[in-house]
Amino acid sequence: MIAVIGLVIGIVLGLFFQPEVPVGLAPYLPIAVVAALDAVFGALRAFMDGIFDDKVFVVSFISNVFIAAGIVYLGDRLGVGGQLSTGVIVVLGIRIFTNVAAIRRHIFHA
Repeated sequence: MIAVIGLVIGIVLGLFFQPEVPVGLAPYLPIAVVAALDAVFGALRAFMDGIFDDKVFVVSFISNVFIAAGIVYLGDRLGVGGQLSTGVIVVLGIRIFTNVAAIRRHIFHA
């Protein structure tokens, strides 16, 4: 519940202060958001399965964001940033949809 409250507070503060992302970090923000969503949906699935661990969630959240951003950064340095960004989005998207499907099956028993 604390994570949900923190998320709501973060969204409200973001809408109120409207922070600007530095131009150099702008390509990494969408990747970081998708990586964070993957961790959140994975945590929700783990919670519904009764195996949630807050330490695992924090480590997963932080490592997902940094690894995804690192892969895209490496791709930028190698000149294939767009392709690696697409790859990261596809992999994380598959994981998100897999977790959402498991959550849906848990909720609706279907």
